[in-house]
Amino acid sequence: MISNCWDRASRIRRLKRRRTRLKSRAATGGGFLLVLFLFSPVAQRALYAQSAAAAKHIDFNRDIRPILSDTCFKCHGPDEETRQANLRFDTKDGGAFEPREGYRIIVPGASAESRLFQKISSKDEAFRMPPVDSGRSLTAKQIELIRQWIDQGAKWETHWAYLAPKRPPLPRVQNARWPRNPIDNFILARLESEKLRPAPEAGRATLLRRVSLDLAGLPPTPKEIAAFLADRAPDAYEKRVDALLASPHYGERLAMQWLDLARYADTHGYHIDSHREMWHWRDWVIETFNRNLPFDQFIVDQLAGDLLPSPTVKQRIATGFCRNHMINFEGGAIPAEYHNEYVVDRVDTVANVFMGSTLGCSRCHDHKYDPFKLRDYYRLYALFNNVPEQGLDGREGNAEPVLELPSPEQQQQLDELKEKIAAAKAALPEKEITALQGEWQKTALTTIPSDPRDGLVSLYEFDSDLADSSGHGRPTSWDVATTATRAKW
Repeated sequence: MISNCWDRASRIRRLKRRRTRLKSRAATGGGFLLVLFLFSPVAQRALYAQSAAAAKHIDFNRDIRPILSDTCFKCHGPDEETRQANLRFDTKDGGAFEPREGYRIIVPGASAESRLFQKISSKDEAFRMPPVDSGRSLTAKQIELIRQWIDQGAKWETHWAYLAPKRPPLPRVQNARWPRNPIDNFILARLESEKLRPAPEAGRATLLRRVSLDLAGLPPTPKEIAAFLADRAPDAYEKRVDALLASPHYGERLAMQWLDLARYADTHGYHIDSHREMWHWRDWVIETFNRNLPFDQFIVDQLAGDLLPSPTVKQRIATGFCRNHMINFEGGAIPAEYHNEYVVDRVDTVANVFMGSTLGCSRCHDHKYDPFKLRDYYRLYALFNNVPEQGLDGREGNAEPVLELPSPEQQQQLDELKEKIAAAKAALPEKEITALQGEWQKTALTTIPSDPRDGLVSLYEFDSDLADSSGHGRPTSWDVATTATRAKW
């Protein structure tokens, strides 16, 4: 209670001193002019411009797009069935910046003239947006963000994923001697902003362990550690990095991530999950990383290696990327359904891996937030629907189509057998064989039994009364029907 009284008395004294100063200024005449200037329209505009300049920069993707998405897209978004007033806020070309009958939705640099700001800030419920019955509303902070964004020029930005990255300037740091590369500047700047210091430099053995696990996926051996610690050359670390890059384990380490993205497996996945051989494609990936194949060629070989002019065996193997999907042979499954799922898997995987974006939403409708259309999805679908495969396959080994990959020894044996088969066919008397086959067919076809029951001891039909219907007992319905049929003929 004493503290509150003391604070109140202090505020009263400050207000009295301030009033005394204003009176003394007004008595000189200059204070009166100052008061008039502060309340003049020119001064108000100047103060407003100064405050707007001091306000933080409003980023469309960070500050504005989420507001529009949450509160406006239901009626002014990508869905044509619910869109109203021929107005979209999900795209810049949706009518928000185009002149209308006596007004514009957004006037860059002038929020007071923008119908958007007029609507969202109105006190009249019948005029205000979003409508009351929509169940959505804007907070005072969100309205202020939109006002500032418009007054700052209403700069529209596409989704950040489709913006070309720009190299930012290096941040200034206090300890300018600590950074050894540009990335260190960003790390140190953040540490200094948090009042933190960098950790002490790791020991040589720790550095070797880190780089070995990063590049080869394996820790260094005791022998490698001892050699590195004994090497006092300035480029000892660089030499060890070069050795790791030249190691076959480097390709194995990098291939692990790519195999996961490409859904690599040596089994079919569905039902019994039977075995298949895809390790040839796995080894191709490892080899390409080890020989540093350019990434553009890496993509072409996997998506269209078999379509290249005079493709090599390895380029054909590379197309195994498109056959890594699960394959089903479960009894009762519909072949056409699973053939469709295989193609969908290729489309989705190619989008995820090479475009870095999910495309699955466009399987049923135009994408609401990304520039993907239903038509685009099925164009890509049609491209991958050219594989001559069966919907149900893979019960034993790989599913069709299969690329035969014999070893050099096996290939030599196959070549020898093909030569022997060709020589044997060339020595055969074709005319005599054809004549003999014709004579055999004449006699063989005439010896087929006329009645399939000939020679049967007994016959019990599933839909009968469990009596013997082989013809040795009483006549059955089958016998009567057969006799009637023979009589007609």
